Amino acid sequence: MTPVAALRLPVQQDLSGFITLLQRLGVPHRVSEERGEQVLWVPGEQLAIQVRELYALHPEGDPLGELEAPPPPRPSVPGVLDRLRDAPLTALVLLVTLLVAGVTLLGDNFVAIRWLSFQDFHIQGDYIYFAPFAESLGGGQWWRLFSPMLIHFGLLHLAMNALWYWELGRRIEARQGGLALLGLTLLFSLVSNLVQFLWSGPSLFGGLSGVLFGLLGHCWIFQKLAPNAAYQLPRGVVGMMLVWLVVCLSGLITALGFGSIANGAHVGGLLIGCTTGLVGGALARQRG
Repeated sequence: MTPVAALRLPVQQDLSGFITLLQRLGVPHRVSEERGEQVLWVPGEQLAIQVRELYALHPEGDPLGELEAPPPPRPSVPGVLDRLRDAPLTALVLLVTLLVAGVTLLGDNFVAIRWLSFQDFHIQGDYIYFAPFAESLGGGQWWRLFSPMLIHFGLLHLAMNALWYWELGRRIEARQGGLALLGLTLLFSLVSNLVQFLWSGPSLFGGLSGVLFGLLGHCWIFQKLAPNAAYQLPRGVVGMMLVWLVVCLSGLITALGFGSIANGAHVGGLLIGCTTGLVGGALARQRG
C-alpha cells in the first residue's frame, strides 16, 4: 500500500509520546525528516485520517495509559455458501450425483438405473440380462461411457464417495480450475468404466470411486513433481487408500458380505490419475 504523510510537524516538536502511543496501538508507521520538518508516514489515506484525528486529541501521547489497543480482528471462518462459491464445479458434480441418487432411490429404482448403467439391461425373474455394449453405443447412447459414476447403491456408498470427491475435487479446482476438474472427472470416469467392463465383463456397477482414485493419483504424483499447498494431502491419506485398494483386491470385503467391489474401476482410475498427475506435474515444474 502506498505510504501517505499523516503529519508534517516542525523538527523541534516532540513526537516521542505520540510515537509510543502508535506503537502500543499497533499502528504501522515511520518517521522521516524532510526540509526542516518531521513527517509521519502510514500506509493508506484512511489510516492517515485516523492518525490525524488521534493526534488532535492526544498530541503528547497517552502517558497515563488510558487508551487501549483495539482487539485483534477475529479470523473469519468461511461458511458453507463461501465454500460452495469457491468450488462451483465440485459442488455441481455433487449436486447432480445427489439428484441421481434421489431418482434412482439409491439403487432400488432399476427403471432409472438402466438408463445410466454402462450397458442397458432388463430383469427377468432372478436374472439380469445385459444388452451388447456395442449395440448401445451404436444407438447413440454415448453417455453410458460416463454415467455409471453417478449411480450409488446405498446411503453409505453415496456419503463416502461424496465426501472424498468434495475433499479432492475442490483441491484440483482451486489449483487448476473448474474446466480442468471437469475434464479430469470425465476422463477418469471413462477409463475406470472401460477397465471395469474389461475386468468383470457384463455387470451392474457404479459410483464415483473410480474417479476418486483418479483424483487421488493425480494430486499425489502432481505434488511430488510440482509441490503446492492445494495438493498437500494430510499425512497417511495416500497410504490408507492404497491399503484399502489392496484389501478390496484380495476379495476380503466381498467375502465379509459387504457386496461386490468395482476393483477394475479403482485400478483403472488410479493408473490414469497417476498418468495425468505425471504429465501435469511435469508441465507445471517446467513452467515454474
